[in-house]
Amino acid sequence: MDKVKILSKYIPEEAAFLISRWIDYFKCDFKVSGNRNTKFGDFRPGQNGENDRISVNYDLNSYAFLITTVHEFAHLVTWKEHKGRVKPHGAEWKLNFRKMMQPFFEKEIFPDDLHKAVTRYLANPAASSCSDISLFRALKKYDRDTGFNTVESLPVKTVFMLKDGRTFQKGHLLRKRYSCKEINSGRVYLFNPMAEVFPVK
Repeated sequence: MDKVKILSKYIPEEAAFLISRWIDYFKCDFKVSGNRNTKFGDFRPGQNGENDRISVNYDLNSYAFLITTVHEFAHLVTWKEHKGRVKPHGAEWKLNFRKMMQPFFEKEIFPDDLHKAVTRYLANPAASSCSDISLFRALKKYDRDTGFNTVESLPVKTVFMLKDGRTFQKGHLLRKRYSCKEINSGRVYLFNPMAEVFPVK
C-alpha cells in the first residue's frame, strides 16, 4: 500500500499527498506510534548514517495528527538548518512551523473553527498544542467518543478516575488549572482543564 493511502487513514486525503512528498523529499522514516501520554509526536535526528525519524501517535483525530506531523517536520527542517545550535521551540522552529502550515490553510483543510484556533496558536506556537487551551479545546471537538470526560466539563467535587486507576476529587480553577485532591493520599494536584478522566459514580 502506498504512503498516501496509509496516511489518509490518519489525516485528510489532500493533506496526505503533501506529507507523503515531505517524507520522500527529506528521506525520513515516518512511524505511526502507539499512545504516549507524555507526548503526541517526536522527532529524532538520524545518527551514524541513519535517516531522521518522526513518529506521531495513532489515536489522535485527523486534525490533531496533521498539526502534530507538521510540528515534527518543522523540527526536522530546523535541525537541518541549525544542527541543534538553537532552542528546540525557539524563533527558528516557530518560523518553520508557520511556513509549513501555510499549504494546509491554502487547501482549506481545516473547518472554520479550527482554522481560527490554529491561526491564533501560530502567532506564538508553544512546545505542544495541548499547551494552548483554546486550540486543544477546538481539537477535542473532533475526537471520537472515548467514554471519557474532560476535567473542566465536570462539576466541582466530582470524583473521577484516571486511566491508571487513581481517583481524585475535582476542586476549583486556580488560574489555568484545576486543583484536585487524590482520594487515597489526600495530596493536591493541578490538572489541565482538557485532561481526559472518567467520572466515578
